[in-house]
Amino acid sequence: MTTSQILREYKVIAVAGLSSNPLRPSFGVSQYMQKHGYRIIPVNPAETEVLGEKSYPTLLDVPDKVEIVNVFRRAEFVPGIVDEAIRIGAKCVWMQEGVVHDEAAAKARAAGLDVVMDRCLLKEHGRL
Repeated sequence: MTTSQILREYKVIAVAGLSSNPLRPSFGVSQYMQKHGYRIIPVNPAETEVLGEKSYPTLLDVPDKVEIVNVFRRAEFVPGIVDEAIRIGAKCVWMQEGVVHDEAAAKARAAGLDVVMDRCLLKEHGRL
């Protein structure tokens, strides 16, 4: 699936590493996506609520169906996030700019997930 197809079809985004700090890229990107009709689910054990949504410690704790897992974590954390994304039945793992992990991406693809790596969700949405 292309990035534009992913953004047209999927509307529920769990954001791994979403910070409540408005100066952090994760906050700005998530706020933008929320304003454009996407449901944002924060996943960060250090937060209780971000952008008016309850935050969860891990993807496994999210009670709702997740379509896109947007990764705002360093590359060394990606394999664990991908494992959780597979377990919860997510449709796509989207690694933000600067986040690259080829082995985890291959594992996600092998499990049937779409993978976008080293691309900004906001910038890609802006191109639609």
